[in-house]
Amino acid sequence: MDSKDKTLWYAHLALDKKALDLLILDVQKQSSFTSFFIICSGTSDRHAQAIASHIELSGKEAGTYPLGKEGFREGRWILLDYGDIVIHIFHEPVRKFYDLERLWTEAPRITVENGNQQILNTKSETQKKPKASTVKSKKRLKTK
Repeated sequence: MDSKDKTLWYAHLALDKKALDLLILDVQKQSSFTSFFIICSGTSDRHAQAIASHIELSGKEAGTYPLGKEGFREGRWILLDYGDIVIHIFHEPVRKFYDLERLWTEAPRITVENGNQQILNTKSETQKKPKASTVKSKKRLKTK
């Protein structure tokens, strides 16, 4: 199974436990330490813990073990590191505060809902910042 297939499998495990707003970021071109991020939310710290437990236990049954696990006890931001895939499970308000999606705006996004995947463009052309060479200077307004 390649990294993308494993990522989709982990994503479906999170959705089995009713993870909210699940998003996959393909960070292969932006990151040297991983290929994919899975970002999702739970409605409470216990919900986030249930999502993480399900992913971890199902992974162990399939012979995959996380290289690292952080934040499980508190359940606010749980990180499961599988090397080529890093899973971030947030309590919803914490996700909004840290806004990881904004930090990785250039990464292609894949949403997974009800068993279907949809690849989203990273940014629309109108949202991209103009290159420095194309920015025209504005005349300075005279004020008294």
